[in-house]
Amino acid sequence: MTVPSDSSVPSRQRKRFPGISTRAWEHPADRSALVALRRLSGFDDVLKKLGGMVSERAVRLMFLASAVRASERQFSYLHDMVRDAAYTLDLEKVPPLYVTQDPVPNAMCIGMDNPVIVVTTSLVELLDEEEMRAVIGHEVAHAMSGHAVYRTMLLILTNIASKIAWIPLGNIAILAIITALKEWFRKAEISCDRAGLLVGQDLQASMRGLMKLAGGHHLHEMNTDAMLEQAEEYDRAGDLRDGVIKLLQVLPQTHPFVAVRVRQIKQWAESDEYSSIMAGAYPRREQDGDTSVTDQVKAAADSYAQSFKETKDPLIGLVRDIAGGAGDLGGKLRDVFAGRTSGDSGSAGNDGGAPTDAAPESD
Repeated sequence: MTVPSDSSVPSRQRKRFPGISTRAWEHPADRSALVALRRLSGFDDVLKKLGGMVSERAVRLMFLASAVRASERQFSYLHDMVRDAAYTLDLEKVPPLYVTQDPVPNAMCIGMDNPVIVVTTSLVELLDEEEMRAVIGHEVAHAMSGHAVYRTMLLILTNIASKIAWIPLGNIAILAIITALKEWFRKAEISCDRAGLLVGQDLQASMRGLMKLAGGHHLHEMNTDAMLEQAEEYDRAGDLRDGVIKLLQVLPQTHPFVAVRVRQIKQWAESDEYSSIMAGAYPRREQDGDTSVTDQVKAAADSYAQSFKETKDPLIGLVRDIAGGAGDLGGKLRDVFAGRTSGDSGSAGNDGGAPTDAAPESD
């Protein structure tokens, strides 16, 4: 990556957020899980003592030996970015950052008591300064939210649960746990994209960085409006068959798809929540202990309900219609797979009409 000259850096002062709580940027589904897990007093300490010390020492020694640690003398601009991100989000202990040789663009936050940030050389070469600033803010947020601690905790619990998979229906239970765990991982990524925007305070840079993960160096061939149109088309999906395929493709993923992330960060940047944070009205850490688990679970449920209501996905639209008493499931499914819309004259009892090419419309 070539460090841009001062003239290419936005001529503005970035806002700082003293005392900001991670709840300010956490997606409701991520936040509700974290608030509940943080109430398991002592469990994370046991986890750290059982596995954290050895693994963290191994991680630190491995990167000391095989990667380049950013400092005032090595990758100094990355070192400054981490310090700036920590300053912006009011994090006292700045995580060390390592650059490791890897042809795959990637960044990660590893560790529990003393997390480290790792970026690959491919990512460094791919992103400009403002795009990288958002990525580093994203990883600092992982450290602040404690995602590594709680992800490890849940993975251990999942491993324990797998020991009882021989119990009747045990495999189904394990699959449900893993599916829920990956859903949380995806929401945690959305949370940290938001924190990256708070650090960089440049929406276009946040979106560009995500787009480059999909399209590589060829930014001159990409367009944010076109990418947002892609996300809209993906949401609409076509018909019920596409909705089912989408669901099957999403379930194994630990990260949301790029087009979805671009759309999500754009929507959050235009939200009242983001405006309030930028105006200085945000949750403070000193209030974290008073946070109600019940309230956070309700907020997560409300968030899912709103997404359920607004999506144009045909599968979700079908479920929504049926839940609202729009018709019987068998007739609805037959119409969809036959290519008939709800406005066609053919009824569930009359299959003689020729199917049309029109996709069913969703609310």
